[in-house]
Amino acid sequence: MTDKLPLTPSEEQSPKNEPFLLGLALAAGRGIRRVINGVERLLRQPRLEWEHAILEGGSQREIEIHALKIAVSNVKHCIEPRLLLNGQEKLVLCAGVRNFREPWARDFGFATFGLMALGQVQAVRECLEAFLLYQKPSGQFPVKLHSTGVVERYLHSLLKREQPIHKPLRPKYQTAHGTISLDGNSLLVIAALHYAEQTGDYDFLRRHWEGLCRAVTWLEEHARGEDGLLHQGAFTDWADSIGRTGRILYTNVLYWKAVSGLAKASVHCEGDLHQQWWQDKAQRLYDNIHNHFWREAQGYFVTSQQHLNLSSSGNTLAVAWGLATKEQAHSILDAMERIGMADPVPTQVVSYGYRRRDVAVENHVARIPHYHTSAAWLWLGGWHAVALARAGRPSEANELIARMSKAIVQDGVVHEVYGKNGRFLSTFLYTSEAPLTWNASMVIYAFSICKEKLFPFKNRSSLGVNKPLMREA
Repeated sequence: MTDKLPLTPSEEQSPKNEPFLLGLALAAGRGIRRVINGVERLLRQPRLEWEHAILEGGSQREIEIHALKIAVSNVKHCIEPRLLLNGQEKLVLCAGVRNFREPWARDFGFATFGLMALGQVQAVRECLEAFLLYQKPSGQFPVKLHSTGVVERYLHSLLKREQPIHKPLRPKYQTAHGTISLDGNSLLVIAALHYAEQTGDYDFLRRHWEGLCRAVTWLEEHARGEDGLLHQGAFTDWADSIGRTGRILYTNVLYWKAVSGLAKASVHCEGDLHQQWWQDKAQRLYDNIHNHFWREAQGYFVTSQQHLNLSSSGNTLAVAWGLATKEQAHSILDAMERIGMADPVPTQVVSYGYRRRDVAVENHVARIPHYHTSAAWLWLGGWHAVALARAGRPSEANELIARMSKAIVQDGVVHEVYGKNGRFLSTFLYTSEAPLTWNASMVIYAFSICKEKLFPFKNRSSLGVNKPLMREA
């Protein structure tokens, strides 16, 4: 029996897994090519550069004027036209530059007060229209509008590149914690009402009245109990690193403001019967907020039944918007002064912190567990100053303006958040966003209310500001 001749290479049988290995190699090659292309696109983006207008010394008046100019510049820099999914282009306010080059409902809602003080009417109207376009049939507004993912934003920030804005803005309805946000819905209603009141554009209000009412209807779904107060889940309001749940002061003050605003504006959009319905609803919320949150012994509205601390957000808004009585307003402001909540930078988030387990894990990892406790935010400082001015305490309001101005000019930009040492927060894993337009806009609004001599109608052109349309709000 003769031996078989060996097969030539062309006659050899291929291993059974050769097609799989070939496909795997091709897929890996395509993946590597996509990564390389992505990196190349990223590096082609312009470098992220920000001109910091630092002021070395000067009189208090010069410091305040310079701080206001910085705040105005920060805000105007972040107003830009962006494409929507339907092909429309709208002028929007981005929350920031480095990490948050996108409009957020919460940030924009508060920023509207500063934008209207600057006369940025078109930006306010079109940004409102963008959010209204993406409102769900249920009435829920997006948390934000974005065109980039979290990894893409992080890489652009890490490599100091501008975020791309060529893709259309799309809505996001959940927070980073996978939760819904109640305060954004209230704030967009408040912003729309503020815009209409300041401009007299009640045609805008009538066009969008049904959507604004649906926004409140959606909120009502989260009112559990006969008192009509909103209940929220953990990590859902502006202090989204804190797992506070149930009835929260801040969320319900915003809810009351939205409903009371609709009650006032309903004269332009509703019949007498509906007007009365809105007024009754606002009054019930007013009464129940007082019954549930006010503590006479402490002299302020507590954050919740579980957290008895003084949260500056809900309390300053209650004073500034007239939810607190005159006596309560002075009691709250006295307590904040006694605790030192505006020292050195206005204003600290809460009078004392939460339990360690109530703070999000990522904040502990980033070494900023105090981000929403003892740290200071200038948007809170702005409302604090406005509250003092409206309570008839102008000298204290001016002192807060001075402290905010000092913090701004030392860095030449309005930062996101400040520590007890008076400097912006920065760790190995976290750096404060700069600029943050929410803060900058509220600084502008505080100037417009408290510092009319530095913010006079006839001299606003020197700040690069359009003619304002300001009424008290």
